Amino acid sequence: MARTLMILGAVLFTIGLVVHLAGKLHIPLGRLPGDITIRGKNTTFYFPIVTCLLLSLLYSLAVWILRRK
Repeated sequence: MARTLMILGAVLFTIGLVVHLAGKLHIPLGRLPGDITIRGKNTTFYFPIVTCLLLSLLYSLAVWILRRK
């Protein structure tokens, strides 16, 4: 259980670091072309579908690489 929690913590830390560095390097993670934004008079709906697909692809690739060992 402890090992799983440490691995999960390391993964979350890495994801946070990547998101933080992407913002510093002006990579529009979360504002990619194809992300849906609907602005109303008093509300805004935002759905980052392309960002979700990109992150899913990267996650799947990482899991595939890790399972090959």
